[in-house]
Amino acid sequence: MLGRRQIREKVVESVYAYYQNPIKIDVLEKNMFSSIEKIYNLYICELNFLVALKNLAENQMEIGKTKYLRTDSDLNPNQKFINNQVLIKLEENPERLYFTGQHKELKWDLHDDFLVRTFQRMTAGKRYQDFMKEEGFSFEEDQKFIGKLFLRYVAENEDFHDYVGDRELTWSDDIHIANSMVQKTIGFIKENEDSRTLIKMLKDEEDKDFAGKLLRDTLNNWEPTEKILSERLENWDLERVAVMDKVILMTALSELQAFKLTPSRVIINEYIEISKVFATDRSNIFINGILDKYCKDLNRI
Repeated sequence: MLGRRQIREKVVESVYAYYQNPIKIDVLEKNMFSSIEKIYNLYICELNFLVALKNLAENQMEIGKTKYLRTDSDLNPNQKFINNQVLIKLEENPERLYFTGQHKELKWDLHDDFLVRTFQRMTAGKRYQDFMKEEGFSFEEDQKFIGKLFLRYVAENEDFHDYVGDRELTWSDDIHIANSMVQKTIGFIKENEDSRTLIKMLKDEEDKDFAGKLLRDTLNNWEPTEKILSERLENWDLERVAVMDKVILMTALSELQAFKLTPSRVIINEYIEISKVFATDRSNIFINGILDKYCKDLNRI
């Protein structure tokens, strides 16, 4: 599920979008929650990609058995990959099956060029070949292998990022969130338990209320919050502050004002980390300085 940091990221993204192109706040809020739901689609798409690699391997084995001139490996193929216990649990997960049935565009065609190229790269790679040579079956080794496979060919694969970004524009910004969800899903799978549920996007109504309130408060109180920011710039014009830095600061200041039970250092640290995702290399230092000064001025603990 989205943690509070990821929720804050989505609010910052929405505030930035509003700053660039103002629309009705209720429409913006609806778009934000729609964007959050699309992360779940990407999450399922990535899980389906892993399952599709297994399905493609099975398909290749069936093709090998029908060759006119068959080798021993065609007749008796190494089934270690298709029998990977983690892949089987992902393939049989009822929630993944149901959601994919409702959203067939998230299913990978076995003839998809990108899928086929990835499969060829994977099977030619040393990690895959070493795994296939290992004798016996170990759930721990199966889990470790799929985790590394996911990192290599999905999470850290810029070609995969570009490919899914072309399918859905918002996925380019949110793929790091979906990647984290898939990694957790792989890690949560237990050997002697069915994998029946997947990660939800929002934990509960409290998280949804937090996201909506933070977005509305930031935009509805823009002018007074802007004044608070301007007063703490110290010989620095507000107009000279980078747009993303300003958006992050305005959202952070709004949260410090609206959610007084949350410790200020927690909030400051969260927006410092967000600045590392969205802003420049030195933005985190600037943002930390402004927010820290504001909290000291108000004795905000």
